[in-house]
Amino acid sequence: MLTIGLNTTTLALGMPGPVELLIILAIGLLIFGRRLPEVGRSLGKSIVEFKRGVRDIQSEIEEESAKPATEAAAPAQIDAQERVQTQGSKIVDAEPIAEEVKREGGSTAPESA
Repeated sequence: MLTIGLNTTTLALGMPGPVELLIILAIGLLIFGRRLPEVGRSLGKSIVEFKRGVRDIQSEIEEESAKPATEAAAPAQIDAQERVQTQGSKIVDAEPIAEEVKREGGSTAPESA
């Protein structure tokens, strides 16, 4: 900020006042006057498309979150059960196998005894 006597001058410009806004509006109307309806129409269509896309995404998220959580865990449980059954007459606790399958990311080949 520069100070010269009693007058204070800033290096940055402030917000335009009402007179400047009217001048800018008049120049804009002279330059873009014939195109303004087209611009407004295309802007309105863009806003409608954007809202439709957001609504579609929200509905997809709601559908996915409404699905039961057990569907995601079901493959790991089935793999664990298959591994326990293939172990034959051995007595095996299914919980450690289920945890192992979950850690490995889903299906694994049964271990041969």
